[in-house]
Amino acid sequence: MAFKTLGLSDALVQGILASGYEAPTEIQSRAIPLALAGKDILGCAQTGTGKTAAFVLPILNRLCQSHPSGARHIRALILTPTRELCCQVQESVRGYGRFTPLRSVAIYGGVGMDPQYHAIRNGVDVVIATPGRLMDHMNRKSIDFRKVEVFVLDEADRMLDMGFLDAVRKIVSALPKNRQTLLFSATLSNAIRSLASTIQTHPQSIHVGEERSPAENVTQKLYAVPQDRKMDLLLDLLQKEEMDSALIFSRTKHGADRITARLKG
Repeated sequence: MAFKTLGLSDALVQGILASGYEAPTEIQSRAIPLALAGKDILGCAQTGTGKTAAFVLPILNRLCQSHPSGARHIRALILTPTRELCCQVQESVRGYGRFTPLRSVAIYGGVGMDPQYHAIRNGVDVVIATPGRLMDHMNRKSIDFRKVEVFVLDEADRMLDMGFLDAVRKIVSALPKNRQTLLFSATLSNAIRSLASTIQTHPQSIHVGEERSPAENVTQKLYAVPQDRKMDLLLDLLQKEEMDSALIFSRTKHGADRITARLKG
């Protein structure tokens, strides 16, 4: 099957071919026609299966078909859990849309807000963002969602694992109710299905491959500990457990800096 048979415009097919792709993956061939038809989608597929193109391509196709004259407004919002993924999606938007007039901007933390603010003010069609930084712009009233037609929640399982559920709900509450919502995840837990039921309308469910549980040689442990004792527990585990290396996650940059300082001390 060729991308052209999915109903995409010639400009997008050119962009796809220029990006080095010739045939759609399973998630793409199943999701793109439904998205082009305006359906909400609840998609489950593992990383590396082509989920990004499955939502980026129909979004670009839709925006190109009805590109209004005059000032640009944000018409599509893609929410990602991390800065790295935000940048990857932005690269896909630019690559696939290289032969279209559409503009996009990536909004994430760890960098200054002013360049992002100026890009928004100058007019963009697509915003790709992480929840925290997007909330910062919302609090500054520097972003306007009134013209948003399509909302994408990417890597929903990671979004919830990282504690962004409240932020996601606040962001969704600021969007127009009459919109298309595409939700993609590597797993579909009860929490994700519950979220989908509140932000989507009669979504079409697409399941590609198997939901992966942790590998058999991975042991998971949960320690219930008060907030003020978490650092003590971490130090105790690092001292007592036999390990060659360790990867420590923190919810915020400030928290990561504090952990680093404590470990160095």
